[in-house]
Amino acid sequence: MHDSRVRFWVLLREDLEAARRGDPAARSLIEVALGYPGVHALWAHRLCHRMWHASPLLKLPARLLSQLVRALTGIEIHPAAVLGRRLFIDHGMGVVIGETARVGDDVVMFHGTTLGGRTMSKGKRHPTVGDRVVIGAGAKVLGPISIGDDAQVGANAVVVKDVPAGAVSVGVPGKIRERPEQIDPYEDPALFI
Repeated sequence: MHDSRVRFWVLLREDLEAARRGDPAARSLIEVALGYPGVHALWAHRLCHRMWHASPLLKLPARLLSQLVRALTGIEIHPAAVLGRRLFIDHGMGVVIGETARVGDDVVMFHGTTLGGRTMSKGKRHPTVGDRVVIGAGAKVLGPISIGDDAQVGANAVVVKDVPAGAVSVGVPGKIRERPEQIDPYEDPALFI
């Protein structure tokens, strides 16, 4: 998970490298830095998150900046959400990450992903996503549930129950299936596209 002691510039560099590794179409770090809205939204979030926690006076500016970034990238990330290292948001349009969401390290999220709530009450109402999780295009992960390390969520799945580490959740509502050994998440048609 996110470690606030990690230098800001180190995080930004890792975000670039994660996008380059995660997208076979990426030709260079400069291309990723200039042309990837997922990276732009993530960078802005890292700034907004620091503002959010720095002072009560900076909460409103952090929220307004996050909404400007939403308008520019199509990706909405609440400034209070906790995002881990080397997150890659591929394409990004329509991604929503709610206020109490927590996302681990080395996670890949495709466009249309929602980490949302199911209630309007205060407190923990958004998902906690473990490390090395892959979430397919259009997936909706809803409520204060946990997605275990190395799990995968299929495209357009609607997940409202915990997903154990290493498992795969597909369908509406999301059903758990065991993941075969040595699966490549980019090659399994049940997961993406």
